[in-house]
Amino acid sequence: MEPKTSKDSEVIMTHLVLPQDANPSGNLHGGVILKHIDTTGGVVAKKHSRTNIVTVSIDRMAFKQPAYMGELLTFKASLNHVGRSSMEIGVRVEAENLMTGEVRHTNSAYLTYVALGKNGKPTPVPPLTLDSEVSERRHMEAELRRDLRQKERALERGDKVCLQKK
Repeated sequence: MEPKTSKDSEVIMTHLVLPQDANPSGNLHGGVILKHIDTTGGVVAKKHSRTNIVTVSIDRMAFKQPAYMGELLTFKASLNHVGRSSMEIGVRVEAENLMTGEVRHTNSAYLTYVALGKNGKPTPVPPLTLDSEVSERRHMEAELRRDLRQKERALERGDKVCLQKK
């Protein structure tokens, strides 16, 4: 399998916030943002793997600032880490006030997807080539998050042996 860079699969998607996306005060519903974050991250995972994918987890979903009806949301997503069949994608959301041009960073999230073969089972994905300082930093940070997720799962299972590692 030929290695790929994160640039090979990164995407930028947009969504205009309409009345059905907002509450009566004009604030965007968090679930609308989550849906678009998952869609954007899923496109990156599919572009990298060129196979069916499923969302495994959403980490570190941060609601930094509100977004409002009438604003344009921009979802920027790129691949941070690749395992055997899993991929971590980071998604940054910005809201643009189309009247003033003001752009605000409203949300960030890290999502993990798994590639599925025709049999519905996890299937290998191409390795990730780290071709810049940014991709190396993102990869290192993703490995730290992966370690934390594994420790959290071990805690949930009560697996004390796994917790003693590292």
